[in-house]
Amino acid sequence: MRTRRTPLAYYLVALILGIAGGLTISEISMSSRTDLMGAPWLVSLLLFILGVMILLMAIQVHRYAKGERKEMDSRFAVNTLVMSKSLGIACAALLGWYGSQALVSMGHSSAPYYAAVMRECLAASAVCLIDVVIGAVGEWLCQLPPDEGPENPKKRNSAKRRLPDAAQKESMDR
Repeated sequence: MRTRRTPLAYYLVALILGIAGGLTISEISMSSRTDLMGAPWLVSLLLFILGVMILLMAIQVHRYAKGERKEMDSRFAVNTLVMSKSLGIACAALLGWYGSQALVSMGHSSAPYYAAVMRECLAASAVCLIDVVIGAVGEWLCQLPPDEGPENPKKRNSAKRRLPDAAQKESMDR
């Protein structure tokens, strides 16, 4: 299976969609006097813990790719790569969501409700930014070294060295 790094445009699209959603929720919340804004502290804590766990898993995959670890389940490596990709994209969208709510709340920060929303959303935005970086780094850590196929010059030279002397002389005569 061949995978590619997540393009920067995907992160930007997720961020823009998150900003649009956050602004929409902010407008609905302000116009209808409903409590839709903010981020519970538990969400920020869980996102941070999830990011750290995925980073630790990606480090294990990287150790295997470098040869420092002897065995690894291929499903674990693939799942770690998928989780790193999804963490980066999802947290980019959440960064836009919480960041836009924090910006809207700054205009009304003299009110206690909006001051609390601003603090919660700034904390959630910081955690989401950290998780976007962790997702991108996790993708990089899950890369495998380049495949040295049979046409690689290093492989050809080592194959010649492994031939018996008579076979080498015969192949050189041709």
